[in-house]
Amino acid sequence: MTTFKKFLIVGAMAGCALASMSAAPSQAGQCPSGQEGANALADHPTAPKGVSDKVIGSIDLGQELGVNGRDLRLRRLVIQPGGVVPFHSHNGRPAIIITLKGEILEYASNCRMPIVHRAGETVNETAEVTHYWVNRGKTVVELLSADVKGRE
Repeated sequence: MTTFKKFLIVGAMAGCALASMSAAPSQAGQCPSGQEGANALADHPTAPKGVSDKVIGSIDLGQELGVNGRDLRLRRLVIQPGGVVPFHSHNGRPAIIITLKGEILEYASNCRMPIVHRAGETVNETAEVTHYWVNRGKTVVELLSADVKGRE
């Protein structure tokens, strides 16, 4: 394994560990108590708006772990005011996201109201939820996402 790959792995792991240690209390960034339940997410957005998505690093998990056709990647997303990360799922594509800057709303299939994500908070994204995110604020939101992605 190259020194650069080792750096990426250690950096991603350290970033996630640091994020989880500095995150707000456990209720932060989760569906508010009593609001859990099905949400059809009618009229959900299907196209991105005001979002940049840059892959910072990627590791071929076939070479590292024998999981062919999958990459571990680290991405930086910047969502402008009014920006939208469109409706999607994480089926076969788990992720951990930390909000680095700003505040953003997540509309999730398992919560009847928007979930607020603030700077310093993390969220696990798994196959059980489909969702989309909207920046309804007046400032730019920055997210860091570590995910496992299949190659297209």
